[in-house]
Amino acid sequence: MDTKANDSMRHPDKQMIPTALLRGMLALVLVALALTTYAAVTDRPKEGRPEAAAVVKEKALILQGGGAQAVKVLAADGTLLLDLPHGGFVTVVQNAMETQRLRHGVDKLLPVRLVSYANGRLTLEDPETGWSVELYGFGSDNEAAFQRLLDN
Repeated sequence: MDTKANDSMRHPDKQMIPTALLRGMLALVLVALALTTYAAVTDRPKEGRPEAAAVVKEKALILQGGGAQAVKVLAADGTLLLDLPHGGFVTVVQNAMETQRLRHGVDKLLPVRLVSYANGRLTLEDPETGWSVELYGFGSDNEAAFQRLLDN
């Protein structure tokens, strides 16, 4: 039998986590709290937000789900632009948007805005719920799928 393990169980004063590590973790928490408090008290501007950029191109679209993988892309007037039986990333984004609209009690067939900005950002924005997604964050292939919708 391992007597060392038994000794640590009998003597609770023997710590299993080194004291230096505990002090380091406490210091990290206190520094984070101090920085957050300082930023809140001094009304420091939120620097993580991208600067406002001019809209280069914008298109109103309706994303209509059609099962587990299918999605139809319609113009704002209801004209069919694309019928994607395997929509891939477009379907994923459509499902996320539809979930937000269900939470807010908004008609899922109202148009959304696909917007290209001068700083290179491409976003899909739902003016009804305030939901938006930055499409560049999901890789160039996925962003290209929406860029094609904007160019159609």
